[in-house]
Amino acid sequence: MSSETWGAVDEYVQGMLAPPDEALNAAVAASAEAGLPPIQVSPPQGKMLYLLARSIGAKSILEFGTLGGYSTIWLARALPEGGRLITLEADARYAEVARVNLERAGVGDAVDLRVGPALESLPALDEKGAGPFDLVFIDADKVHTPDYFAWSLDHCRPAALIVADNVVRDGRLVDRDCEDPAIVAQRTFHEMLAGEPRVEATTIQTVGVKGYDGFTLARVIG
Repeated sequence: MSSETWGAVDEYVQGMLAPPDEALNAAVAASAEAGLPPIQVSPPQGKMLYLLARSIGAKSILEFGTLGGYSTIWLARALPEGGRLITLEADARYAEVARVNLERAGVGDAVDLRVGPALESLPALDEKGAGPFDLVFIDADKVHTPDYFAWSLDHCRPAALIVADNVVRDGRLVDRDCEDPAIVAQRTFHEMLAGEPRVEATTIQTVGVKGYDGFTLARVIG
């Protein structure tokens, strides 16, 4: 199997089950035009996030890593009336692109976009009494995935879902000789999950237009 095949299957699935609409297309195009890295989730992955949020009736969502707002749009569309999504973006330029994309998609009123390093934004969320969250999507700088998970776990309701993206890293997750901080962080994250009695979790390897990677799905059990 090749990356060309993976991409072709993603295109087929997208065409059948997750056809992009005008707002999503515009978000991708605007992000590219602004020079943002093309690292947003794929359309099938965006649809998966939407379905996960809908399946648990998520009313309060937290997202680490907004980029151009593509995944944010998917998640915001899953919210019921009155639902709220907080998304954290470190880069002010990315956030400005995302704001325009979110407004164009008609979900701006449901989204609280906060600019600055996530670890610096979290104390303000504590002061505001944000949460408990029904769903958390971790897709920011990979070095701090364990930190984002630890904070999220303390601010999620029982039965909430925590989804972390890009955890397999082309299979380097199992390369013990790799000292890349992002890889080490994903191993630390899995060690935390294995020893944490408050969650049940699994990691799924994925292939597609985004290459070879994977995501972790953790359910809070108390």
